[in-house]
Amino acid sequence: MKTDDPQQPSRTLTITGMVENVVTINPKIVRLVGAADTEISAQVSIVPEKKYAFKITGLRAKDGRHVTLDLKETIEADITKYVLTVTNKKQQKARYYDLIYLKTDSPVRPELVINVYGNILETVRGKVN
Repeated sequence: MKTDDPQQPSRTLTITGMVENVVTINPKIVRLVGAADTEISAQVSIVPEKKYAFKITGLRAKDGRHVTLDLKETIEADITKYVLTVTNKKQQKARYYDLIYLKTDSPVRPELVINVYGNILETVRGKVN
C-alpha cells in the first residue's frame, strides 16, 4: 500500500480470511497438443458448489478462430454439472492462445474464464515434428 507519509511511503498489509469455493473447474487450463492431422480435444468439468448453485447462460471464445466449443449439462443428485469439450480446428503447425468465457446467472461469479493453449505439431511422413 502506498501512503503520503514521507517517512513510510509504503506499507505491507497481510489479509487473511476464509474464501469459499464457488465452483470446481477441472482442469483449470486447457492444453491442446498433438499432430495437425489428428483430432485434438479436451474436456473440462465444471461443477458449481451446491451452496452457490448457478446455471451457465452463455459461452464464447475471445478469438474462437482455432477452437470449437460444446457444452453439455447434466443433473446428478440435484447438482447441475457441465462438461465443456474444446476441440482444435487448426490444420497446420501453429501455437495459439485463447480464452473461453462462461457467462453464469450467479451474482457471486457472473463470469468464469478458462485459458486455452494450443500447440499443433507438423506431421511429416507419419512423424510428428
